[in-house]
Amino acid sequence: MHMRVLFTIAILGVFLAQCMTGLARADDDFFRGKTITFIVPTAPGGGYDAYSRLIARHIGALLGGQPNVVAQNMPGAGGIRAANYLFNIAPKDGTVVAMLDQAVALDYILGTPGLAADPTTFNWIGRLISNSAVLYARQDAKVKTIEDVFVHELIVSTSGTASRLNWTVLNAVLGTKFKIITGYKGTTDSRLAMLRGEVDALSQPWSVLKLEGEQLLKNRQINLLLQTGLQKNADLPNVPRMVDLAKKDDDRTLLGLFASPSTIGRSVAAPPGVPADRVAALRKAFIAAINDPALRADAEKTKLELEPLEGAALQASIVGGGAISPELVARARRAADNR
Repeated sequence: MHMRVLFTIAILGVFLAQCMTGLARADDDFFRGKTITFIVPTAPGGGYDAYSRLIARHIGALLGGQPNVVAQNMPGAGGIRAANYLFNIAPKDGTVVAMLDQAVALDYILGTPGLAADPTTFNWIGRLISNSAVLYARQDAKVKTIEDVFVHELIVSTSGTASRLNWTVLNAVLGTKFKIITGYKGTTDSRLAMLRGEVDALSQPWSVLKLEGEQLLKNRQINLLLQTGLQKNADLPNVPRMVDLAKKDDDRTLLGLFASPSTIGRSVAAPPGVPADRVAALRKAFIAAINDPALRADAEKTKLELEPLEGAALQASIVGGGAISPELVARARRAADNR
């Protein structure tokens, strides 16, 4: 009897091993020889591009079949073009993923014109870093601290939806004097425009600004005015958050909603409808890449910080973020009407 049990267990073990091998081979067979297109929602340069290319360089080697991964910039409409493409046009088989604009979920709540995508139905693969962006102005601008923007106009360039909404809402709710310029394609162009004196200010994730603006900070050519995220950057304890400007509780709640894109930060998603096993494979490869010494060394070399969140938790956060009161949604939409 004992030998029969051992024999049965052995047979079962062989069967399970064959099943697992079959699954691995199925995964390998699908991705082997294919190219995954990685959509970047901005022009080259800036945080979205840097983080997109960082993960794109490494995730393919850790995905079954080791497909080639090619980054493709798709700027337009503050990230809406990329979101619409991923939702409506991209193949739903795992061969196209995208780093979406961090404001895509907020845009959906607000009913932003032009957005034809429901971010709660995307298959979120994972986050590289959250994003509390920092608004900064050239040193010779009239606005030296954020309190000055209640008195003096500040011309601020925005290449993404989140920053444009932030300044619009602050104008509407608190009476700040931001003049919003949207004509520059990306952060690099906006920063050059600031240095030429065409605009006064722009915002970037602190982790990216520390890298790309290292000389500007060292030479005191810029003033740090405001943090947009819900959490303060540890390096900037004396730079106020957007929500800190509110004088009333209901204003603080409203500004908290507009600060919520910081949770998405620099995150990767696949279209809705991708088979569950491929979503699982992409999520597994994403976390493996984030923890891989090669990516970590690459990030350290390029001075890109990481604050990862795995895909299932990110998905739950985005789906749950839509559960807000109709009254708050209505007020938020009114505040954003001047976009």
